[in-house]
Amino acid sequence: MEPTIRIVTRGSNGEIRTKDYTHTDSVLKMHAQIGIDDCSTDLSLRGMPVFRGLIGPMPESKGIVRYESPEVFETLTKEWSASATPKRRRRRTVS
Repeated sequence: MEPTIRIVTRGSNGEIRTKDYTHTDSVLKMHAQIGIDDCSTDLSLRGMPVFRGLIGPMPESKGIVRYESPEVFETLTKEWSASATPKRRRRRTVS
């Protein structure tokens, strides 16, 4: 079974747009394939196409492979890295 391809871009008014495709042929009408993924640590992504102008493939969930525009990738990465992670407090022993 071929995975669903999800392409995430930013619309002209700034909102994030998501479009799903069931076949790579539909994506090939809009984006040129420049290779295939042969080095992903997620083995299910190996052999997936790499498209000019898109970052990916990335696993999103079971059966969905995600590609992002460079601008969306940069924005979401910055948001993810800036999200507050709870700091752990170390217990100190009194000597």
